[in-house]
Amino acid sequence: MSSKTFPKHKSEDESTVQFLGGVTKVAGGTLLGLILLTSSVVAGGLVGLAISFRNLPDVRVLRNYAPSETTHIYDVKGKHLTSLHGEANREVVPLDEISPHLKRSVLAIEDSYFSSHVGVNANSIGRAAKANFAKGETVEGGSTLTMQLVKNLFLTQQRAVTRKIAEAVLALRVEQVFKKNEIFEMYLNQIYWGNNNYGAETASQSYFGKSVRELNLAESAMMAGVIQAPEDLSPFFNLPGAIRRQHIVLQRMKELQWITEAEEKQARAYKIKLGKISSFQGSEIPYVTEAIVQELTKKLGREAIFKGGLRIQSSIDTRLQRLAEDTVRRSYRSGADQMALVSVDPRTHYIKAMVGGVDYKKSQYNRATQALRQPGSAFKPFVYYAAFASGKYAPDTTIMDSPVGYPDGYDMYYPQNYDRSFGGGMTLRRALEMSRNVPAVKLGQEVGLNKVIEICRSLGIKSPIEPVISLPLGAVDVTPLEMATAYATIGNNGWHADPTLIVQATDSKGGMVIDNRPK
Repeated sequence: MSSKTFPKHKSEDESTVQFLGGVTKVAGGTLLGLILLTSSVVAGGLVGLAISFRNLPDVRVLRNYAPSETTHIYDVKGKHLTSLHGEANREVVPLDEISPHLKRSVLAIEDSYFSSHVGVNANSIGRAAKANFAKGETVEGGSTLTMQLVKNLFLTQQRAVTRKIAEAVLALRVEQVFKKNEIFEMYLNQIYWGNNNYGAETASQSYFGKSVRELNLAESAMMAGVIQAPEDLSPFFNLPGAIRRQHIVLQRMKELQWITEAEEKQARAYKIKLGKISSFQGSEIPYVTEAIVQELTKKLGREAIFKGGLRIQSSIDTRLQRLAEDTVRRSYRSGADQMALVSVDPRTHYIKAMVGGVDYKKSQYNRATQALRQPGSAFKPFVYYAAFASGKYAPDTTIMDSPVGYPDGYDMYYPQNYDRSFGGGMTLRRALEMSRNVPAVKLGQEVGLNKVIEICRSLGIKSPIEPVISLPLGAVDVTPLEMATAYATIGNNGWHADPTLIVQATDSKGGMVIDNRPK
């Protein structure tokens, strides 16, 4: 790793006593080490403390380091829609994609001897021990970046001597197994930066609205300063405190001669432009987001969604989605109690727009995918489809629109047209165009209601269907999505595919996880 990433101290600083951990070894899961954790370095003496930690984790598991990452959802054209994450809102980036200003700022304020120590720094520990002894409480830490990393990954946040020793043991082992640049990359991607932001990239996007690679010196110094107390020093809620801490970072960088006095003054004078608190913003299309999560959960499980750092290209067309929402809003004002709307592309069966209700805050029930309602006359085309599919009927086949009765249990069922009239003989095309009830019921009986149900299944309707006489008039409960899917299948010459909100999904490294693109 170049000196640009890990700046060296000037010669007068190289007199620091290196903390040597003795000879450490792993035998049967037991890590034995000679750990020197006293302030005796300051006094000129070293006291050895032999410690055996039989239950400490094996740091080699970090070779497969894969922290939880935030999943991002985009519309069909690549516009970012929303993000999904569990407790940790994180996006992992390689070390070479992180601004050198941020790397130096973090090293300057958190561990300026990172490039030369072996995981533990005796000077830092001695200085912290002296300060803590003088105050009678823990007021200063002596942790290196490596110790902070292992504490974050393996240990609790409780302040205790035994935990500090465990930190040191694990830090020594990490330094034996991993290179400095690997440790630094894990650190910058792992630590908490406040406002539910984990990792440098997510914090940079949140605080400054830009990628971490684009940070300048002033922004980097402010971000590095946040590490000490992420919530208390958040620029969003305590900008004066964040600026004071930023100045401390810049001063430390100047003392180390990592920046010039002119660079320090320029960074101090720079007016910080803050971004938005994106980690707390909800989805603008919550019905769609929830439906996407449900679809993904069936295929990948919730763990992959909220921790896997997926990049999901949804099928949603933002323009059509806005039109759908406006339509629902206008119709609701006209007197409807509730409404739902879903649009399916016949060519691909992609769901292009979905509105599950009038107001998600008042009702999270997605009527587009869950509400079972009788479709009425919208069901009639499926009966005609079944007739044509049988090969016995054609659009110009004549059917009688005349009175008829069918046994229905202990009674008779007499279908009626909407206007209570009868039109006599007419073609199937005409009967469907005029949405006549009696011809539809007659045709259902002639074709066979079980055949109609088979056609419904082939069109994508999965809800229970009973072969009742009035089935051709829509006497069945189905969802709006089922109806839209069935019509999309008819519109695509009978070709059916299950509707989907997902075009494709990749993992954080670009590997394809789900591919619903047309083949």
